Amino acid sequence: MRTNIILNDELLKKAMEIAGVKTKKEAVEIALKEFVENHSRKKLSELRGKISFAEDYDYKEMRLNS
Repeated sequence: MRTNIILNDELLKKAMEIAGVKTKKEAVEIALKEFVENHSRKKLSELRGKISFAEDYDYKEMRLNS
């Protein structure tokens, strides 16, 4: 998808240096991917303690019996 956006030049330059990329597109794609991954992990970690599970559940045994 082609999109025109105004970016902070210094911030973009630093991001490109840190990521070791040569194009703005690469830097933006890496930043977006990391943003999505970080927020996905955050949402997953928010579920800690909210999901009940059976401590005696043996998935290996279930696989053998199916």
